[in-house]
Amino acid sequence: MWPLSQQLCVGSPPGVWVCSTDMLLTVPSAPGIDWDGFQGVRVIAVPGSQAYARNHGVYLTNEQVSRSSSSKGTGVLTPPVPWVLRSQPCCGCLTCGSLKSSLWWSHSQGLVHNIIYKGTEAQIQQCAGPDGTVPLVCGVVFFSSDAAEQLLATHVIPPLDACTYMGLDSGAPPIQLSLFFDIVLCMAGGVTEQDFVKGGGDTSVRNARSVLWAALHAFPLSMACIPNASYDYMTTSASDHIRSLTLLPSSASHLCFCKTAHSHVDVCPSTPTLAHTHVPGLLWTGTCPTCLCALGSSPVSWRMALRSPTACWKEPCGWQPAASSSTVTSRYVTAMGVTPSCQWMGSRVRWPWLGYGIHGYEIWSALPPWGCLSGGAGDPGGCCPPQAQGPDHHWPVRHWEPGQTLCHGCKPWPEILQFMSLQPHDKAKCVRLAPGSCWPQLVSQGVFPFMRLGSGSGLGTQGPAASSQGPLEIGPGCLLSGLTVGSSSALQGFPLRDVVLQGHHVRLRDLPCRVFTLTGRLDDWQSPAERATYLNMPWAEFFHRTGIREGDVWDAETPQGSRCLLSARLFPVLHAQEALGLEDVLWLLAPVASERLARWRAAWRMSWQELLPCLDKAAELGARQALFFLQGQHKVRRVLLGRQDSSLLPLARSAVHEGYHEAVLGTLDEVASTAGDAGIAARALACIAEVLGCMARGEGGLRSGPAANREWASAFGRLESGDIAGGVRELAAERQKWMSRPALLVRAARHYEGAEQILVRQAVMSSCQFVAVGQADLPPLGHWVQVACPARLDFSGGWSDTPPITYEHGGAVVDVAVLVDGCWPIGARVRRISEPELRLISLGGTPQSEVVAELVCRELEHLQDYCQPHAPGALLKAAFICTQVVQFPSQKPLQAQLMESFRGGFEVHTWSKLPHGSGLGTSSILAGAVMASLYRAAGKAASTESLIHAVLHLEQRLTTGAGQLQHPQCRSGHGRFLGEGCGM
Repeated sequence: MWPLSQQLCVGSPPGVWVCSTDMLLTVPSAPGIDWDGFQGVRVIAVPGSQAYARNHGVYLTNEQVSRSSSSKGTGVLTPPVPWVLRSQPCCGCLTCGSLKSSLWWSHSQGLVHNIIYKGTEAQIQQCAGPDGTVPLVCGVVFFSSDAAEQLLATHVIPPLDACTYMGLDSGAPPIQLSLFFDIVLCMAGGVTEQDFVKGGGDTSVRNARSVLWAALHAFPLSMACIPNASYDYMTTSASDHIRSLTLLPSSASHLCFCKTAHSHVDVCPSTPTLAHTHVPGLLWTGTCPTCLCALGSSPVSWRMALRSPTACWKEPCGWQPAASSSTVTSRYVTAMGVTPSCQWMGSRVRWPWLGYGIHGYEIWSALPPWGCLSGGAGDPGGCCPPQAQGPDHHWPVRHWEPGQTLCHGCKPWPEILQFMSLQPHDKAKCVRLAPGSCWPQLVSQGVFPFMRLGSGSGLGTQGPAASSQGPLEIGPGCLLSGLTVGSSSALQGFPLRDVVLQGHHVRLRDLPCRVFTLTGRLDDWQSPAERATYLNMPWAEFFHRTGIREGDVWDAETPQGSRCLLSARLFPVLHAQEALGLEDVLWLLAPVASERLARWRAAWRMSWQELLPCLDKAAELGARQALFFLQGQHKVRRVLLGRQDSSLLPLARSAVHEGYHEAVLGTLDEVASTAGDAGIAARALACIAEVLGCMARGEGGLRSGPAANREWASAFGRLESGDIAGGVRELAAERQKWMSRPALLVRAARHYEGAEQILVRQAVMSSCQFVAVGQADLPPLGHWVQVACPARLDFSGGWSDTPPITYEHGGAVVDVAVLVDGCWPIGARVRRISEPELRLISLGGTPQSEVVAELVCRELEHLQDYCQPHAPGALLKAAFICTQVVQFPSQKPLQAQLMESFRGGFEVHTWSKLPHGSGLGTSSILAGAVMASLYRAAGKAASTESLIHAVLHLEQRLTTGAGQLQHPQCRSGHGRFLGEGCGM
């Protein structure tokens, strides 16, 4: 309904739209149908391939007939009137002068001459446009108000009254008409009355066609073919269904893009050495190499990249244990230019490149190392210098040279190398999913630690954690859906190929149960058994292999013509003594034991025709909804722990709307308490605040407000002390008391934002680690060091660089450094003085202005209010402490520190021409000016990058905070675009 009501209907005149529901229709957001001068009836078409049109209907326009006739006489194919040639610059370039042509169907002049259904090759060729595509009948028709009134008026005229309940109640025999070949076709310009009426079949249909011709033939029938649209008819063919899940619709094979299907799996193996590895990931499907090239930036995270080249790639048990001086390789996308060569040498690995990729039909990936865990410093020749060690160090991949030696402490090498040392029974636990197969709704979590997938394959999981039961081999042409954790053991040992295996929620009166169905991809559901197949083999062969008799699946009174797969009672539903499972249909693939046949015969079985009315749609939709939000929970972990640039706000809104907020809150609590990183935990707490705000549904007051209620003080204290896990637990416990009404929810959200600000401050405080200060000559006493800075003018994105906004949407600030009245409006100057004291002087708008305020600090106690922004001289006091000119707190008095290090004190002057609160960056820019001049006056040297981090640190010490992108451009003196993702 969305493409019809929100895209095709836009701008149409009054009338009636008729749309078929047995197709998948994709149209551009702005189809651009021209309705000027429209009359009569208009059919909507989409361009499709001639191969697809052989089994479908296509429109033939009057102009195409004229073109065909003229080309026969001249031998030249000339573009017809309904084709409009629009020239576009190649690749959008306006300077290269090279033009390419895109052919678009005209929406105003294409009058339909005929409708060709399953036509010959010559007939379809006649309908083709200059680019070889044909206008497909896609099931959408628009009747103008006049045409609709005329059509409705025929419902009281016999025999068309038999199409309504009034005619049926009057005793008229029912009549079935086609929208396109009985109603629309009579308005085609190339159809005669005689041919139209005679093509009806029985007498009642011919009489109905005669009435329709008289009523509708006078209306013009025009066609609008939508460029870049696609259409796929929904058939009962499993092959078509699999293709719609994994590839483009057949009608869109002429388009230059490839759809990808996403599925979800959670890796949580039972192997003790790998039990800590909870790594969710997405598996991409599709066969377009250009799409697969994008895997390098995707969140795929399979940890199974190392494999022995001597192992058999076609067998799941080819994993080899790690050994000294052995060589292991990995496969990648050839289009990426990657030629991997990895050599394992004791405690080090040589690897030219790390990334994701696909080769042939197997998707593999290697996680890029994110830094050192431990051990690198003690390894001679290791990749990391001693100061780079530790879990907080991040080493960009681009700094690694081909063939460089990597220390064994580099993450995630420990996990990868664990895979290399698996025992044989663990190596066999893998899943092989071949090309053309799809596994969209496998309902199990943590079932398979090793996967082998082919292109065009999909896999999804849900449910409680369980151990793997491999090897599992999913051959080409398979569709698996609705399988549970217990399916793992049942699937073991059954190599699947060209089969459709599904689990269904069924309700038999008040009894809910699960029923599994198994069919072949090539089976025809409605053809009689004598010329049809089951499991892709003739029924006679199936009966011979399994021992099943024809009387077991069809009643004796069932006519031979009605004995088809749709009515065959093949699928066990209930058993008097035993519980049924997946193995009760899987045995049909490889019958080996007579007891299975006896068990199958003893079960109450149903046909697919009988199962359809019993399907529990509510339970099925509920299971899919649960799967969606389980994927959402994994996305939360992946985005937060991976510091990905992705907003979680839409997921929060959806979870609240659908009642899954408790699960999402629990996941956020888990991430915040276990991440071990203040930045990640802060973002998780901000997300909790968003969920609570969504739960208030716009009520309860403003989100901004105080966050100092005593009930939350204990949790805040734990966060301040560095106990993030304990603080998060206390926050979650307190949260439960504040969820009864919107006002409490909003207040709780405020306190979560307050807790987030504590962690943000701790995270930003770590910026001092990036401040590198060198030594310089100490200026002489009385020598002024002066720094002047421009103001900052925000063009766009102001405050988008501050949490929680940056967590929700990322930050992007466009600003420029500007002069005010032709002068540098902000500045500071510092000189050394002989007295061991700190003189803090604020001037007017210029360095020559009078003194506005003066403060002299002679004791450390005079600096203790540096963290109170409104205290006199707080910014200057904080600058002395952050530059470590003064050690605070300290047992050594202030005067002793100054005399020992600098043989005197300092005098600082600051000025600004900007009014307070102007929004031009006065405070942060002034902080930068003070710190730059103070560093130099104290005989220290700091780079611009170090100064930026130093100001961030100062503002956190001052407790004012700031946007992370506020002040860099004023250090360099020019405009900048500064952007950041949804994180810190």
